[in-house]
Amino acid sequence: MASRSFDDWIEATARRLARTTSRRGFLGRLGAALLGAAAFPLLPVARARGEAPREPAPDDAALTGAAGDPTSCDYWRHCSIDGFLASCCGGTATSCPPGTEMSRVTWIGTCRHPVDGKDYIISYNDCCGNSYCGRCLCNRNEGDRPVYQPGKSNDINWCMGTETTAYNSTVAIVLGVATPSS
Repeated sequence: MASRSFDDWIEATARRLARTTSRRGFLGRLGAALLGAAAFPLLPVARARGEAPREPAPDDAALTGAAGDPTSCDYWRHCSIDGFLASCCGGTATSCPPGTEMSRVTWIGTCRHPVDGKDYIISYNDCCGNSYCGRCLCNRNEGDRPVYQPGKSNDINWCMGTETTAYNSTVAIVLGVATPSS
């Protein structure tokens, strides 16, 4: 008996909804909701404009060998880098080569400084505007995530929002000390 009254209630509700709502309107709202939900993970994770105060980068003077050389793939900031090093292409570890523009959207990684032992959040910005540099290709994937987590993936051309999407090289900017998650 109880299931019959439930069936009657569902039928009455469905008929009332059909009388008051058009199919096109319902499908349009459903499509907009699905598109909005699908586009949510594509929002930029970080914007490197230099407006927010940053904690100073650790002193690299005590580093020796490849861990202190910004033109080396083993430089401590390059633990999650994928691309050509800007420091080999006319720029530095933190500035793009002349004639290129730093991307506004980035991917991030966390690298441990070999001297002080602290983990630092590193913003990897692509330098855009010229053809690729072709020197000092590094592909280190420590902490890389699949492309469905775009903010942590180094496999995407991040030259979005710049004058051109032509990739040249990549810089590694220290954003601050990483705090342990609770």
